[in-house]
Amino acid sequence: MYVKRTIEEAILKLGQSFPCIVIYGARQVGKSTTIQHIFGQKYTKVTLDDLDDRALALNNPKLFLETYGWPLIIDEIQKAPLLLDEIKKRIDEARLQWLDSGEPRQLMYILTSSNRFELQQGISDSLAGRCGVLEMTSFTQGEKANAAGRLFHPEIAPLLKREKELKLPYRSRKEIFADIFTGGMPDICTNIADRDTYFKSYVNTYIEKDVRKLISVGSELAFRNFISLLALRTAQEFHVGELASAVGIDTRTCKKWISVLETSGIIYLLQPYMAKISKRIIKAPKIYFLDTGLCSYLCKWPNAEMLENCAMSGAFFETYVVSEIIKNAYAHNLDPQSFLFYYRDIDQKEVDLIYAEQGKIYPIEIKKGVAPSQPTKNFSVLQKYKQAIQPGLVIDTCEKIRPINEAAWMYPVYLLGL
Repeated sequence: MYVKRTIEEAILKLGQSFPCIVIYGARQVGKSTTIQHIFGQKYTKVTLDDLDDRALALNNPKLFLETYGWPLIIDEIQKAPLLLDEIKKRIDEARLQWLDSGEPRQLMYILTSSNRFELQQGISDSLAGRCGVLEMTSFTQGEKANAAGRLFHPEIAPLLKREKELKLPYRSRKEIFADIFTGGMPDICTNIADRDTYFKSYVNTYIEKDVRKLISVGSELAFRNFISLLALRTAQEFHVGELASAVGIDTRTCKKWISVLETSGIIYLLQPYMAKISKRIIKAPKIYFLDTGLCSYLCKWPNAEMLENCAMSGAFFETYVVSEIIKNAYAHNLDPQSFLFYYRDIDQKEVDLIYAEQGKIYPIEIKKGVAPSQPTKNFSVLQKYKQAIQPGLVIDTCEKIRPINEAAWMYPVYLLGL
């Protein structure tokens, strides 16, 4: 059963603007399935997981493209980066023909990759100005519920209107933690695969196919330990020295491995809000896993009930909220790094999320309980930025949107991104 993805609209829109589109994303988040669903009847598809096709692409990229022609879908393009220069030539030739004939521009190539770390420099060098780029993630909450996901924005009036339109049944904290434990991987959510068996294979495949050639020989066990220790630190500040010491690696290696995980779509680094105002702001980013199911598996939590009641439950709830907002932004072809931040200073005053745009700041607190005490106590610290502080949100497990005070509204987590 195909599950409609929010990102489909962004893919089609990019396809009208560029002769080539590139879709990045972690392994098995549904890139190939979605592209096949949208374009499969009109486009030839070839995957470079096939050894014969990969050999041809590596040894004779020109003959490869002549053989398959266009329009063409190429899956796992990072396995034959030499194709990019040849694709550039064909796009430039087609552009001249369209210009001379007055024909409209067409979408020639759709490229997918599960390893941005290897590919992004080649894309920048060869296809700059010729391709649109999208980041794809595992299922969002809205996609799992078969609800058309709308762009999340913390302005309260549209959120109230949307709540009234949807009239969705309330989801309890227990149900939310079941969602957190399951995660958003399509094969798990559609009951194709058993969760634990799937994630065991997923981690092994990721390390063997995507990571081994990017880390030093013999470091696989250290990297496996590294990613597990990192999962235990989700929703925490990333301090390279502390993590490197815990794993037994040097800081340079630690930074590289973080970069590998970030560019392959496993983690996200949330940057602190600076606005060039104060040296008293904590400058370390916070780390979030983009799939809470994978994160809970790496932390070895056996079921959703224990996850809900463990010492890390608050961190997992925060990871769930932040990852949903990030995935929602990617699905609408937005870069969350341009508007999503956190705040913490050396006086331990903290705001979980800051949604900043066009001179406005929307503070957001994330609390796993219902009606937490003093949830907006630190919102006033943002006034020093001399920007328009808007009514904020406290995202928790309440039943409906309701005001707390003039500074903020309670917002139910089950409505996030719907």
